[in-house]
Amino acid sequence: MPHDTLSITDNRTGKTYDLPIANGTIKAMDLRQIKTGDDDFGLMSYDPGLANTASTKSTITYIDGEQGILRYRGYPIEQLAERSTYLETAYLIVFGELPTAAQLEQWEFDINCHTLLHINIQRLISTFRYDAHPMSIFISAIASLSTLYPDARDVTDPANRRLQIERMLAKVATIAAFTYRHNYGWPFNYPDDSLSYVGNFLKMMFRSTEVNYRPNPVLERALNTLFILHADHEQNCSTNTMRVIGSSQADPYSALAGAAAALYGPLHGAANEAVLRMLEQIGTIDNIRPFIEKVKSGDGRLMGFGHRVYKNYDPRCKIIKHIAGEVFEVTGHNPLLDVALELEQIALQDDYFISRKLYPNVDFYSGLIYRAMNLPASMFTVLFAIPRTCGWVAQWLEMLTDQEQKIARPRQIYLGPDIRDYVSIDRRG
Repeated sequence: MPHDTLSITDNRTGKTYDLPIANGTIKAMDLRQIKTGDDDFGLMSYDPGLANTASTKSTITYIDGEQGILRYRGYPIEQLAERSTYLETAYLIVFGELPTAAQLEQWEFDINCHTLLHINIQRLISTFRYDAHPMSIFISAIASLSTLYPDARDVTDPANRRLQIERMLAKVATIAAFTYRHNYGWPFNYPDDSLSYVGNFLKMMFRSTEVNYRPNPVLERALNTLFILHADHEQNCSTNTMRVIGSSQADPYSALAGAAAALYGPLHGAANEAVLRMLEQIGTIDNIRPFIEKVKSGDGRLMGFGHRVYKNYDPRCKIIKHIAGEVFEVTGHNPLLDVALELEQIALQDDYFISRKLYPNVDFYSGLIYRAMNLPASMFTVLFAIPRTCGWVAQWLEMLTDQEQKIARPRQIYLGPDIRDYVSIDRRG
């Protein structure tokens, strides 16, 4: 008998089945042959939240949660964060290889060509209340792009797909910056293609009356690093949403809006906003230990600690913790950083958190950096969505070109009533 098989004995029938094992998995459809009789649908697996179900094969992002490893296309996140730019990393994630100098120049030029927003989208952003949540505006504007680019529906054309990818990467930054300006009641700053992708984004957000605005190089580099760290993260909730919507061959803007909506949830992309609010609630170092005791007693949560995948120190958190110090040298010291550092030190020495493998994740320090850059907490998830767009579109592209993929259609276990006869309203109750 081959070693790369799984033998299953169905105790209901006494039959034994040998299922092939490939890449540490068995095919769920192989379970369907396990039946009690001809009228039996066949065995299914039950996995709420897809916690142990692989829905795709991917070559984009590798994570080893036990060892705290994150790699894009085989490149360690530490090397990319230190040496790459966001658009170079985006090219790697989307196309699979680091670009040559000529390829990178063309890639940057092509994206710069699409940074302007149609006046209709600008007007759409302006129609929202001044205090509308930026993610609601962002999602609406992204979805509306499909009305401007009906050609995006032709998802089977490789050249057209690349055009839409360039548009999406370019326009998410402009939409985010215009959303920020709208919430403050300020006029929009139009794109400047003489700056880097990140530098242009900072100018669109922060330029006031300066004739020649130039972003602070430390802040530009810090945001560039944060964008790289957030670029992709395997099959998370929002990425899975992008793939599921894309599996119906919907246009990519609709799929992107759906992914952003999934990111909007407090259990996903809004976590760094929750971390900042937690630190503000703690307030001072003296309040840390009482707060931790409340968490241990079940009264509240320690936001920014623990991860669905990482059972070790999140490698992105180590990098962010380092650049936080550089940012505060420019912006001035924030007392909440002292609270965060002390909270991390105390928690990592407490058996309660150690035994549960609750280590700081990417959200723990990123919110402090954004706040130091004078960005409101409501913008944090938008700042997550901008760089994650390259990961979403890379996953979308991989899904479309994977011959094994089909339209997503999971099964369910029906536990409702059996057949019932309709009862007229005068005879009910």
